[in-house]
Amino acid sequence: MCKKDNSICFAIGILTGIVGGIAAGLLYAPKPGKEFREDIKNTVIDVAEKYSPEIQKAKKQAIDIIKSSKYKIEMEYKNFLDNMKAQKLANAKNIETDVYNM
Repeated sequence: MCKKDNSICFAIGILTGIVGGIAAGLLYAPKPGKEFREDIKNTVIDVAEKYSPEIQKAKKQAIDIIKSSKYKIEMEYKNFLDNMKAQKLANAKNIETDVYNM
């Protein structure tokens, strides 16, 4: 997965780092709850501001991939339905031909 698209790998790395940092902070936090929550809030805001362009780029790419995949799936589904309809019509024609040939 990461060999093809480095921005997705980067986003995954960012998210992993954020989760790891939060986990480490929870384990080693000597502060009371209110101060600790304020620190986490400030850290999340700092990370979001620092990596906003990369996050937005990864988000845009993910949305584009989803739209493209959705379009491909819809087209395949339409082709499937068209093939099913054509097959039913062919079967009906064969049955009609067999009935008239009797």
